[in-house]
Amino acid sequence: MKNKIYKVVAVVVLGTVMQSCFVAKKYDRPELKTENLYRTEVVSTDTTSLANVSWDKVFTDPTLQGYIKTGLQNNLDIRIAMQNIVAAEATMKQGKAGYFPTLSVGADWTHQELSKNSQLGALFSSGGGATNVDQYQLTGTLGWEADIWGKIRSNKRAANASYLQTIAANQAVKTQLIANIASTYYQLLSVDAQIKLAEETLINRTESIETIIALKDAGNVNEVGVKQTEAQKYATEIIIADLKNSIITLENSMSILLGQAPGKIARSTFEAQTLQPEITLGVPATLLRNRPDVIAAEYNLISLFEQTNVARSNFYPTLKVTATGGLQSIDLKEWFSANSLFANVVTGLTQPLFNGRQIKTRFEVAKANQEQAYLRFEQSLLTAGNEVSNALAQYNNETAKLAIRTKQVDALKKAAGYSDELLTYGLVNYLEVLTAKDNALNTELNLIDNKYQQYNAIIQLYRALGGGWQ
Repeated sequence: MKNKIYKVVAVVVLGTVMQSCFVAKKYDRPELKTENLYRTEVVSTDTTSLANVSWDKVFTDPTLQGYIKTGLQNNLDIRIAMQNIVAAEATMKQGKAGYFPTLSVGADWTHQELSKNSQLGALFSSGGGATNVDQYQLTGTLGWEADIWGKIRSNKRAANASYLQTIAANQAVKTQLIANIASTYYQLLSVDAQIKLAEETLINRTESIETIIALKDAGNVNEVGVKQTEAQKYATEIIIADLKNSIITLENSMSILLGQAPGKIARSTFEAQTLQPEITLGVPATLLRNRPDVIAAEYNLISLFEQTNVARSNFYPTLKVTATGGLQSIDLKEWFSANSLFANVVTGLTQPLFNGRQIKTRFEVAKANQEQAYLRFEQSLLTAGNEVSNALAQYNNETAKLAIRTKQVDALKKAAGYSDELLTYGLVNYLEVLTAKDNALNTELNLIDNKYQQYNAIIQLYRALGGGWQ
């Protein structure tokens, strides 16, 4: 008995020692070019980034902050991502359990009716015994596989990387959600401001009709001028109607982002907003730790790298130890006696030889998947740099346009005022007046949109740099 125990122990010790024969490779982050990811005239050398600023410091409007908090709690995309984390965590726990032996317990009862002409049936019947046999069995099975080539360790690391990838994916959803809520909120405020402007213009154009009628009665203009002025008023009413419809669709979009049914969205005013954070990009390499999608892409690469290690280990033999023992008896009364004990131990190395090329195919597929993951990782970094460059260019463009358009609005408002005075004295025709007023209104509406586009560029730059989830 002792010799048998020694043999089992020797096999286990041998398996433990052989675990030093590690064939799995160690993951090293690939060399990626990051120095020219940002398209800027001045190369950033500062390691600080706008992404490191928390979202409540960027978006200071209390109402907007409340909506962002609500969205992070209730948004369905966020809740779906959280369930993905739960599933990934379960898989990770299973990967950690790979080092431990497996244990199963079973109890069964077997009843047999033996043929009297069979070997066993004839044996029982010749002695005057019954040909029906009952057997009672309680069995426990213990199994263990030695991690000789690093297969189990690689599985564990792959599962852990997949879990971290899922967390990063959730952070990417969070970043995008914050950007979408902020962008929709500021757009609502900008449309409110445009409606206010259009309604004030409508009052003025209603008054203009009365003025043009008086000028017609005085013989300074004809009926065409009156109708053209009325048409201008109707055009303003159409603008207001379209803007109010935009409010409804924007409120509906905001409601979806907040995880609730469509409804009214309470808000501040566009004039009260001051979204002017310090624009700091940081060095491009900071995207590797700030952009959740880039982080997720690298964890996906790590996971598939470890799965390649698993596929590589399948080329080598596996060492397994299986022990089975329990109680077995044909007499229920003697089931728990010492004579009912049984046990067996099986140990061995298994080396696959011919299996229809399955192992090689799995390895080749794993290598191809790993290469795809590397390319996606590289692509995610390039995409991030492109988004930062585009958002920065948009911000600079809208800021420059804002200064010019402010001067344009001032000039056109004065021109519209002068044209009214000149029309009274008959120095210009009504078409010139209408054109001046249309230009002034459209430019003022564009100025408001210009300001929103500047805000939106800041929001997109913040998201592109990886801000919002930290």
